[in-house]
Amino acid sequence: MLDIYQVESSDTLDNIALRFNVSVDELLKANNINYPDIINVGTRLVIPQNKESYYNTYTIEEGDSLYKIARKYNINPELLAALNGLNFDDYIYPNQELLIPKNNYSYYLTTEGDTLNGVADVFKTDINKMLQENKTIYLMPGQLIVNKK
Repeated sequence: MLDIYQVESSDTLDNIALRFNVSVDELLKANNINYPDIINVGTRLVIPQNKESYYNTYTIEEGDSLYKIARKYNINPELLAALNGLNFDDYIYPNQELLIPKNNYSYYLTTEGDTLNGVADVFKTDINKMLQENKTIYLMPGQLIVNKK
């Protein structure tokens, strides 16, 4: 599971890592940050949680694109970008690692106005099962919710 967090003016990687109970190294790796002293207000960061449970990783090779990788793994390219804190048209680099969703899960990125009932309906599941699968659900835009198929 992962969350998307938008950097605020008083944030540092250290206090973000503490807030989400992850290491700074995990934040650096998940977000492909090469210069950890510089994080900009408004930047969206991927906050990894239990990535081994929900994701595989893929190391980008020369000539890859998000679209090509998404086709290879039969996933929506927009979802692939969002899961990795990217915009679909962002440049990706060789040796950069991407999180690739596993096939036995469904994924949903929340939008403004979502409700627990609405998201549960999308997954065709009940709210209790969805809450068990996800550690925390805020229903703020950009949160990833996972459902085991």
